[in-house]
Amino acid sequence: MKNQWLSILIVAMTMGTAWAIRGQFGHEQGAAWAGGLGAMGLVLVSQRPDWYAKIFQIAMAAAVGWGIGGMISYGIVVGYGKSDSFVNAWYGLSMLFVIGGIFGLLGGGLTGLVLESTEQKKVKWEYLIIETAIGGYLTYYILIELLGIKMTPPRSEAWAVCFGGGLALVWHMVRNGFTSALRVSLYSMVGAGFGFGDFLQTTGIVLAIDFNMWNVMEYSIGFFGGLGWAYSVFTSKWPAASEKTSAWENRSTFLFLMVFLPIVIFQKNFHVDTMIEKLGDIPDAENIARLANIAGIVILIVVPILVWIKAEKSKFNFGRADALFYFIVFLSMYIAASYNLKGAMGGIFLLNHHLYIVNLIVILILLKQHSPVFTGNQVSQINVKEWSKLLVSALVILCLLALLSSSTHDKIDGMNQRFPYIPKPEKE
Repeated sequence: MKNQWLSILIVAMTMGTAWAIRGQFGHEQGAAWAGGLGAMGLVLVSQRPDWYAKIFQIAMAAAVGWGIGGMISYGIVVGYGKSDSFVNAWYGLSMLFVIGGIFGLLGGGLTGLVLESTEQKKVKWEYLIIETAIGGYLTYYILIELLGIKMTPPRSEAWAVCFGGGLALVWHMVRNGFTSALRVSLYSMVGAGFGFGDFLQTTGIVLAIDFNMWNVMEYSIGFFGGLGWAYSVFTSKWPAASEKTSAWENRSTFLFLMVFLPIVIFQKNFHVDTMIEKLGDIPDAENIARLANIAGIVILIVVPILVWIKAEKSKFNFGRADALFYFIVFLSMYIAASYNLKGAMGGIFLLNHHLYIVNLIVILILLKQHSPVFTGNQVSQINVKEWSKLLVSALVILCLLALLSSSTHDKIDGMNQRFPYIPKPEKE
């Protein structure tokens, strides 16, 4: 079990690092890249050749699942969690649990479906896509348009679309008997929901810690989401699959992850005008932006093309060495892109970026430990009692954190009020 927890830690650190970097890029594409990286780390420590063979299929499912939640707006909700009113702080942390839970539910669920799908029991993806789309639309209409239940007014209420899609995903897994995938979905949901570390950010602000505390919050989401994700995968039973997958499947998923996603990241972040806006009032911003644009082309377009050529030479047959290589390249690209985005071409370097490299080094050291992760404690059913206790415990802890957070400060920057302010009684 000790070795298993070491493997779980590797996945948690990978996802934490990737999600912290995601904060530089945001939105669906940033979350998708982070989810794909987390899945690559999960496959690497699994020591299953059949999973190495389809690493990009697994990573793409994770990227889509975790990426969908990127449409959710949660900036205002984070502000509720910073409130000095317990009611508002509790509401903020609870709603962040819902938002983080949606990320984990979708990301964990789609990953689990790829792992559980076999020739004898295939996932009917076309039906799943239709069901989740309809579920998302209906849920949004009922909650937002019909009942007017709004989490983040006046911002987008896209959370309701994702929530409805998640419910449809759960229904699909239950109806078709994908129990292990459902288990991964539910534990990932609790992990990512609990891990939305707004309390950590608020504490850092109150203590005047000179660090990017928003990035700490993002690392926490990924770390705890990855923790629940990896734990549920490594303690669930999975069918054996063929170690050979069709070249077209590997090509198409490779193209999505290693070529399409980086191009989208480049298009959304590294145009010269966009870079000038992001760099702000620093000296010589225009020239730095042009250099960053060129560096972005090299990092996010040239490197993926070179990696594609390598994959073609191996005819898209992947083993552990290949999986490790692509993992290092993919994560290194993401780190390099984050340095570039924040002004490295102009000599601007931030401490949190250096910590991404530290995390990568630690992860690679830990990956050298070839310890078995499937140690005989796998289960084929969901222990509803155990999961319910975990869920209730997470919610109780969040309630206590809201009480503690709201009592440690008065007004701070970024604080929002969802409900009428309840003033604290004056001391006599």
